[in-house]
Amino acid sequence: MKEHSDQYLTIEGKSEGLFRDRGSKFLAYAFPIFSEEACTPHLEALKKEHPKARHHCYAYRIGLDGNRFRANDDGEPGGTAGRPILGQIDSFGLTNVLVVVVRYFGGTLLGASGLIQAYKQAAADALQNSQIVERLVESVFQIKFDYAHMSQVMNILKALDIELLSQDFGLEAQLNIAIRQSEVADKLEKIKAAVAGVHLEMVPDLGDIPGFEMFFLYTR
Repeated sequence: MKEHSDQYLTIEGKSEGLFRDRGSKFLAYAFPIFSEEACTPHLEALKKEHPKARHHCYAYRIGLDGNRFRANDDGEPGGTAGRPILGQIDSFGLTNVLVVVVRYFGGTLLGASGLIQAYKQAAADALQNSQIVERLVESVFQIKFDYAHMSQVMNILKALDIELLSQDFGLEAQLNIAIRQSEVADKLEKIKAAVAGVHLEMVPDLGDIPGFEMFFLYTR
């Protein structure tokens, strides 16, 4: 994956895999995610689904800089579970992916090399069964505004073909939007110009726009 690429590979949705060795069963589950916090619900759900399993090992990689990852052995000997799982995520060239491997112990010790191979093969099976897709790198923003700005905001979002992820119309309007990362600076300036009712070249000198706020949330 290129360091400054505008695109990346991930998985479309949840997929599953299976590996067996000497009575032990390794059930693998792969999920698309966009943040570390998104891992917790998947892990909790699998622990409830498999309460008698001995281990729930996992790894994830998030983002494009290569620095947001984790490999967890969940009680297996160090480096025998999480690292092999992470290695498969990297081998497939993926990011924004969580893989969890649930192990049911079969009564026979597999040794370090056996465990590494088992977790590697289970993770690989889940990823082979997934639908790998190419995504644009997008920045997600939240917009909050008074209803007096409604028409300007909605019209400019439509004109710029900006994806609307969610909307909440309470005391004030709140929208979550996604913008292709390479187009962020240009489109944010155009949104501000439209809401403030000024020419584009005046945006750098704008201060706060009364009744309008925009916040960066995360990159996906």
